[in-house]
Amino acid sequence: MKVSLHQALKRLPGETSDAYPAGAPFVTMMAGGSMSVEVFAPRDQDRQQAHAKDGLFFIQRGTAHLLIGAQRYDCATGDAFFVAAGVERRFEDFSDDFVTWAVFYGADGGEG
Repeated sequence: MKVSLHQALKRLPGETSDAYPAGAPFVTMMAGGSMSVEVFAPRDQDRQQAHAKDGLFFIQRGTAHLLIGAQRYDCATGDAFFVAAGVERRFEDFSDDFVTWAVFYGADGGEG
């Protein structure tokens, strides 16, 4: 299955909700079994909460700071990060063109 960043960005922002009144900054591009792949492009503030599954973030475009628990990391195009299930994470100070692929996988609570 081919997944296109260009097509994903055309679908953003997504549906509005209480958490995302301006529209969701992510779109699910594929899912199967315990895995889902999303394109995430926050525009005003990253309102992510800790996720029930382990996650990988692949920075596609732009720059940001990523908080994982109490640690703060610089991130830029080409970087990759692992975030364990249940750990708070949030992108801050992201550039206007910031986009990341997010892959969530495994059992709820993480693979240990």
